[in-house]
Amino acid sequence: MRLGVLDVGSNTVHLLVVDAHRGAHPTPMSSEKTVLRLAEQLTPSGELSRTGADQLVRAVAAMKAAALDQGCEDLMAFATSAVREAANASDVLGRVRSETGVDLRVLSGEDEARLTFLAVRRWYGWSAGRLLCLDIGGGSLELAAGRDEDPDEAFSVPLGAGRLTRTRFHNDPPSRQEIRETSDWLADQLAPVAEKLLHDGEPDRAVATSKTFRSLARLTGAAPSSAGPRATRVLTHAGLRQLIAFVSRMPSADLAELEGVSSGRAHQLVAGALVAEAAMRALSLPQLEICPWALREGVILRRLDHTNGSDPAAEGERAQQPGSTGRTGQHGARWS
Repeated sequence: MRLGVLDVGSNTVHLLVVDAHRGAHPTPMSSEKTVLRLAEQLTPSGELSRTGADQLVRAVAAMKAAALDQGCEDLMAFATSAVREAANASDVLGRVRSETGVDLRVLSGEDEARLTFLAVRRWYGWSAGRLLCLDIGGGSLELAAGRDEDPDEAFSVPLGAGRLTRTRFHNDPPSRQEIRETSDWLADQLAPVAEKLLHDGEPDRAVATSKTFRSLARLTGAAPSSAGPRATRVLTHAGLRQLIAFVSRMPSADLAELEGVSSGRAHQLVAGALVAEAAMRALSLPQLEICPWALREGVILRRLDHTNGSDPAAEGERAQQPGSTGRTGQHGARWS
């Protein structure tokens, strides 16, 4: 089965086409992106601007056409924080549906965290033990921890790289005062979340996903994308702190010239680095492994679980039985 996955994020609209056969891992076939920066198209009243909505409709229509051209039998479309938080989200979704025929499902922040955790668990397997997963997006930071496929704790906090760039920085590069105040503010915001995530113990493996973490790891010496998805990539706290001291003094135009940094996200790099550093500090993490699977793969895996005939109700009952590992979890649930 050829499946199209359309991800409407805070920064980009991304179409991933995969070969999703029963019982097999999804195999990527093609990937297309359009940079929209929807989070930056929100008006002072919190609505997605008419320009932003127009751009979104055109991008979704183009991605749907691309999916059809590539023979996709199904298109799973979802939106995250930028659409979720727009005051006029209902109207925007209605426009997308009526003008493109695509029904965007809006994921909650907790959904994002849980689906990303599912993807990370499937990538590393059960031998990874207790997993801790972090994902920095444009609008929010997702964190989850647990030993199963469904995490024990899952949080989404409004600390995305794009959001912080827009709300806390007024200079390019940010002033030293902006850096210092933002770092202190992030520590306050993350302290209660970190306490809950660590309540059941330290993680056996701490993992990060997303473009922001991949860029930060690359800038601190991790293998380039050309090395393939299975190359081991690590982001250390010490390396990240050194990187922040360097990139926080560079304007976004210069950051865009660095290897591993896209021009569309360069202006968010410093904010993303500060969020990553604050999270690692709050959780006492000396390093993070970079996982190539993230939210999109989690969405696909959940869909394949359902396609393979799992019964969510039965799985849930088995997970509650004494002695059960619970490893079937709740992710046999249907996508709809």
